[in-house]
Amino acid sequence: MGIVASQSFKNIISTYLGFFIGAINTLFLYTEFMSDAYYGMVGYMLSLAYVIMPLMAFGVHNTLVKFYSTYKTRNALHSFLTLMLFLPALLIIPLILFTHTFYEAIANFLAVKNEIIRGYIWHTVIIAIALAYFEVFFAWAKVQMLTVFGNFMKEVFYRALTMVLLFLLHFKVIDIEQFMIGLVVIYVLRMLVMLGYAFYIKLPVITFKRVNNLSRILKYSFLIIIAGSIATVLLDVDKVMLGSYIDIKEIAYYNVAIFIAAVIAVPQRAMHQILLPLSAKYLNDKDHDALEDLYKKSSLNLFIVGGLIFLLIVLNINQLYHIIPEEFSGGLFVVFIISLSKLYDTVLGSNNAILFNSDYYRMVLVLGVILVILMVLLNMLFIPLFGINGAAIATFLAIFIYNTIKLFFVYKKFKIFPFTIYTLKIAVLIVVSTLLFYFWEFPFNPFINIALKSTIVSGLYVFVVYKYNFSEDISILIKRYLRLK
Repeated sequence: MGIVASQSFKNIISTYLGFFIGAINTLFLYTEFMSDAYYGMVGYMLSLAYVIMPLMAFGVHNTLVKFYSTYKTRNALHSFLTLMLFLPALLIIPLILFTHTFYEAIANFLAVKNEIIRGYIWHTVIIAIALAYFEVFFAWAKVQMLTVFGNFMKEVFYRALTMVLLFLLHFKVIDIEQFMIGLVVIYVLRMLVMLGYAFYIKLPVITFKRVNNLSRILKYSFLIIIAGSIATVLLDVDKVMLGSYIDIKEIAYYNVAIFIAAVIAVPQRAMHQILLPLSAKYLNDKDHDALEDLYKKSSLNLFIVGGLIFLLIVLNINQLYHIIPEEFSGGLFVVFIISLSKLYDTVLGSNNAILFNSDYYRMVLVLGVILVILMVLLNMLFIPLFGINGAAIATFLAIFIYNTIKLFFVYKKFKIFPFTIYTLKIAVLIVVSTLLFYFWEFPFNPFINIALKSTIVSGLYVFVVYKYNFSEDISILIKRYLRLK
């Protein structure tokens, strides 16, 4: 796992840097510098943009990764890449025209509960387009096995500039409307920078010639729109639906809780950037042994790292909510249940990369559509009953069912399973650590409490993982960076 370990480690660093900046923005700056209503509006706007982004992208960011290594001649590759650049426009242009024509109807539908939404529909559409083409250009770099810069742009760039905007808002250099426009500019700028980097790596040669396997490519792209929409809907539809049921300021409380839990997914997001092109290559080359090895190692390593982050969040969450404004503490249950779903995500390893690049994605899409419908129904059931806690319950149930089906689907079709005896040992370590340390609090300042408990828990966790050699890859990293013999 040389290239995986190298780029994954760099991606984890940049992703955590992004999450550190995001944590400051989410937990402190947004909560102090912006009203709850507008903070909720920002969360709603970005969630809606991410929900419609897969449609805007036409699935090209996945199609590019899947088929790139199948083109062996220069002319065939140029024709394929030209198609990838222009394909999203086939949906983006009609969607822009549709939004323009039916703007009032769309606004009336989305702003039933919160009138503030009406003024930011075009903001959302432009961000969705920028997100779509950013992913296309990022995929352009991924197929060259270069993911570090793209991951930095994806995780750090926009959060750092958002922090600048928040301080400008606080010091009244800009007003709230200029801040909302500034967010749009940030996402467009990020897309343009990624475009420049992608074309620096491999300059496109625009060639409008017949593309081999065109029908297969278009079929995959169309179906992957559904797949991408399913994955995104499972992540963001709860926030979108909350806007129709509860006061929009409560979405701000939900956003904070979701952000805290999402830290668990950082290593997975970082490793996924290189797992996608590698899994596609092994599948195209029919290298079953390499695919299985990647599956098991990615699952184990992500579970170990994700397990530690899960512990640090769950064991410190009560102290963390003493630091941020009191009204946000209503998201405590949300943090717990979403953290569990994120931890389950980590143990699946390269499962998504295998499914998205295999020929069996059609059945998964069918199951995914059913699960999205299930999630919408669960949100409709639980949100009126339990508010933001109901949205969290619905999300957890949908993701748990979806992941379990994907796990057994890969086993059925490829006869590979990510779990080993070490997976069970890590699970036991996480449960025992939670039981030992959750109710143990120091009588100090919350910052000191978090630092002390995190140091003790991390030290014991890393010691056990290294002592019993749960993962050869992680043991090597520990030896390298701690200079152990």
